[in-house]
Amino acid sequence: MSAARRGPLLLGVRHHGPGSARAVRAALDEARPAAVLIEGPPEGDALLELAADPGMRPPVALLAHAADDPGRAAFWPLADFSPEWVAIRWAQEAGVPVRFMDLPAAHSLAAAGEPDADHAEPDAVRLDPLAVLAETAGYDDPERWWEDVVEHRGTGGAGEESLGAFEALGEAMGALRETYGDGGHHRDLVREAYMRQRMRAARREFGDAYAVVCGAWHVPALRAKTTVAADKALLTGLAKVKVETTWVPWTHRRLARAGGYGAGITSPGWYAHLFSARDRPVERWLTKVAGLLREEDRQVSSAHVIEAVRLAETLAAMRGRPLPGLTETLESVRAVMCDGSDIPLALIEDRLVVGDVLGEVPDGAPVVPLQRDLTRQQRSLRLKAEAQERELELDLRKDTDAAKSRLLHRLRLLGIGWGTPTASRSSTGTFRETWRLRWEPELSVRVAEAGIWGTTVLAAATAKAEADAAAAEELGEVTALAERCLLAGLSEALPAVLRALADRAALDTDVARLAKALPALARSLRYGDVRGTDATALGAVAAGLAERICVALPPACAAGLDADAAAELRGHVDGVHGAVGLLADADDGLRERWSAVLRTLADRDTVPGVIRGRAARLLLDDGRLEAGETARLMGLALSPAASPADAAGWIEGFAGGSSGGGTLLVHDDRLLGLIDTWLVGVPERAFTDVLPLLRRTFGAYEPGVKRTLGELVRRGPAASAEAARATGSAPEGFAPDLDPERADAVTELVRMLLASPDGVAAA
Repeated sequence: MSAARRGPLLLGVRHHGPGSARAVRAALDEARPAAVLIEGPPEGDALLELAADPGMRPPVALLAHAADDPGRAAFWPLADFSPEWVAIRWAQEAGVPVRFMDLPAAHSLAAAGEPDADHAEPDAVRLDPLAVLAETAGYDDPERWWEDVVEHRGTGGAGEESLGAFEALGEAMGALRETYGDGGHHRDLVREAYMRQRMRAARREFGDAYAVVCGAWHVPALRAKTTVAADKALLTGLAKVKVETTWVPWTHRRLARAGGYGAGITSPGWYAHLFSARDRPVERWLTKVAGLLREEDRQVSSAHVIEAVRLAETLAAMRGRPLPGLTETLESVRAVMCDGSDIPLALIEDRLVVGDVLGEVPDGAPVVPLQRDLTRQQRSLRLKAEAQERELELDLRKDTDAAKSRLLHRLRLLGIGWGTPTASRSSTGTFRETWRLRWEPELSVRVAEAGIWGTTVLAAATAKAEADAAAAEELGEVTALAERCLLAGLSEALPAVLRALADRAALDTDVARLAKALPALARSLRYGDVRGTDATALGAVAAGLAERICVALPPACAAGLDADAAAELRGHVDGVHGAVGLLADADDGLRERWSAVLRTLADRDTVPGVIRGRAARLLLDDGRLEAGETARLMGLALSPAASPADAAGWIEGFAGGSSGGGTLLVHDDRLLGLIDTWLVGVPERAFTDVLPLLRRTFGAYEPGVKRTLGELVRRGPAASAEAARATGSAPEGFAPDLDPERADAVTELVRMLLASPDGVAAA
């Protein structure tokens, strides 16, 4: 280190600034310090040697969490272009000691659990130093100011020039600290007191021949002359917890401010490019953009790239900028490559400006046993953790795919949301499962939290399911848990869950809660069959629940329900009907008993219209209600004696929703005629009241169905489809009876559609 320099070398940086990173390397090369201190928790010192491991690929983050409460955690992310990472790697390559110097995580995590950890006033405004400096320089955008004064001014190749830049930035921050004090960052006073203590220890060991790499905001406080006693006073009485630390993969997306990281940047992908592209950064960037757009089948040529470069440089010159920044490059891309559209530009901002780069951590990094087991299973099943969202299609008839499904379901039960189930676009069979996967860095914390339940994913998920069953207060919680246990293949947890299920089902008398619980049990039985899981005990509980619903539902539907309660019960009737269809194979009499309940609901005039109409429709669809009897029930519901609101509710229950009511009315002119006759006879004052319900009913129909219904009503409800065809006014395809020849023409196509890839009919 130069003998002319007095005191340690203080390098004030912007976290994750590529210009700062290049300047730090140049300054360290020039000064050659005997040791380097880095802003970060000292608990990470033992992990610094892993930074030199070939398996360590930034972005990564130092994770510290409370040993007895893993959910209380903090991250210190580092990217290739982070000045701190550059300083760590420089020290390791130079063979000099490198250490962290910030307030220990043991104190900061303990303070995070306190209600007023920062001791700040409720309305205190935290100063943004870059925003103040940018405004002082006449800029309205701090990012643009930083690019102009740091990122685009030189390459960091000259050490003396870099040292001068750090001196200038330190002086600017000193002026801000004199004017604004701590700027609302009250906790920084404690942090800076600890940093000064670490600097005193370094001075005793290395003299002044050491360097400090920290946020530029802290430089004036580290230069200030303070006493040891004053710093000790600030640090006396700090709360403390036991802490565990490790390295975890991080992503560029999580470096962005939008990702919730406080010291983040808006454009990590752009900054990574600036750091790696030592020459012609704009040309190289726009070439990347062109490549991405070509992958999306947009016509982008080399001429587009050349023109975009020219436009970006022209914009920068007009605005007095040393080089085109992100603003100029994106404006040129929009104009030249995107035809002025923001849609492809949004893709560029997501994929390149922010990016989905996911770092890697070597196997030697310390982890909780649960993480080690999860990593082993990920490798065994070839389920790679990726930052970019992707879909995973599973065929549960294959052993490997079934194992992947069980792992993902077990992780979800543990609160580790790596995968989210989604609707399959290729098949609706029960042997198919589709997941949307994205690995977020915060999931490492969730894994650490879940480690209290066990050392393997299976053991932890089993213990968590048993604990959830014991703590569940409502029947619905336990039925949902039983379903999740079957999906996750947790056979050892099922006995405890079933005991809790039987206990709560026996005590629950609310038919709505019983009806809400049954569909989940029925689905569980189906999943158990598909996945080869023994669910016999669950079937007995489901059958008992169904019997209680059959007994309790009719009285519950006739108890003077208001509109909202009736609509809720109508939904439960649908759910129970579907569940009975799944359970009927094991109990032949259940379907008959449920049909009798539906018939009771359809005939009883004290039952709200929306439930009576739904019961009639379900009976008709099951072939347990003749067309003539259906017309009779509709006629009674729509008679002048019925209130318009109740009649409209009946129509909503019978023909509303996604039940195909529109298609039924198209093909049954008697039912359509009854509705039409009722509708034109509704009094004007009552019509205004029932109009919203009718709009909801008929507005859900497909456009083609609505057009056909309109045509049929225009011709008049008394005209039959056969008469209409005879006059040539009916749409092609309508007839009173089935045309066997036309029906046979599509049977081969239907057989192909219903067949699975291996020729077996889909479930």
